[in-house]
Amino acid sequence: MIISNYMTNIGQQAVKASADLKSLSTKDKNNLLLSIAESIRNEKDKIILANQEDISLAEKNNTPKVMINRLMLNNERIESIAESVEDIVKLPDPIGKTLYETKRPNGLMIARVSVPLGVIGIVYESRPNVTVDASVLCIKAGNVAILRGGSESFNSNACLAKAIQSALIKNNLNKDIIQFVETTDRIAVDYMLAEMIDTIDVIVPRGGKGLVKKVQDMAKVPVIGHLEGICHIYVDKSANLDTAIKIIHNAKLRRTEICGAAETLLIDEEYARDNLDTIVTDLHNGGCEVRGDILSKKIDDRILLAEEKDWSTEYLDAIISIKLVKNIDEAIKHITKYGSGHTESIITENQELAEKFLNLVDSAIVMHNTSTQFADGGEFGLGAEIGISTGRLHARGPVGLEGLTTYKYTVKGSGQIRP
Repeated sequence: MIISNYMTNIGQQAVKASADLKSLSTKDKNNLLLSIAESIRNEKDKIILANQEDISLAEKNNTPKVMINRLMLNNERIESIAESVEDIVKLPDPIGKTLYETKRPNGLMIARVSVPLGVIGIVYESRPNVTVDASVLCIKAGNVAILRGGSESFNSNACLAKAIQSALIKNNLNKDIIQFVETTDRIAVDYMLAEMIDTIDVIVPRGGKGLVKKVQDMAKVPVIGHLEGICHIYVDKSANLDTAIKIIHNAKLRRTEICGAAETLLIDEEYARDNLDTIVTDLHNGGCEVRGDILSKKIDDRILLAEEKDWSTEYLDAIISIKLVKNIDEAIKHITKYGSGHTESIITENQELAEKFLNLVDSAIVMHNTSTQFADGGEFGLGAEIGISTGRLHARGPVGLEGLTTYKYTVKGSGQIRP
């Protein structure tokens, strides 16, 4: 295979398919999504067999269990994927919405209307569900997708992509609306990022720090994504202890490998004197290693002494770092210095402090009295998400349907000319 020719052809086919997709009505798109859900259910056995091939290879390569868990598909997960497609059907069509309109003194009618981004390239690792989530979100928002999954989930991704294309063919639609890059050669990714500026409008990376950094460094088209999820929880001295323990446990240990998992716990010094040992006990009982600063270690000697690098580490494992702070200002200062702009939460019964935290912490998602693991498009009512964006331009936070649109201006006149 000559990669350059192969990828160029994929890009050209995507541009052609984009015109076909834009002509579909909301009803057409929703019917297609329902057909995709049906196709996934019908192909369940094939998908599981393909997934077992990927898992066997991963085990032979001594892949960490946490990565294998991300990779694994079973009846329950496949049904969840199909149901997530049906959830997108229920959401309003983001295309063709009038976002702003005005009538000028000269009689011109000017409107800002939502439109698709065009062709979206998605580069991702591990999780096969991204193949479906990304595809159906793109379709609903009128976008064509070029999917390039990781080698560790190649068989699963290819099988899911075929199920989606089967639904496209069944509905007499261009199968190139969704294309899967059928090579694990990394040159294909390099070519997507640097050489397809004429055919790809946006790149979305989903994966670890290495992948995202590579995409951000190499891409010559706009990128929507985040580099790391170094998420913080600040426990104020007014926090209810039962509430704090419940939230911290969930935020760290529900799923340690996701980007919304809490990595650093900032605790008010006064509060820590009476409550730190209870918090540490709960974390230890959950199998979590606790690292902390000198002050926290003096209170509880079960805590391992943290190093400077711990404050800027995304563990993605059952490890958490703890730092004691004098007040909310010191907590916000720490988050500003070490955070990745992803998700931060404050636990407090003081509404004034909560508002201060929500207003001053400049992350994509800020929370009060809840788990950082809610940083998810589905939990936000956006349906599935194509990713979390920590950038400040275009989309920010969970990128759902509206994040996959842009807009254009329409101007309607009756013969006006500019003097």
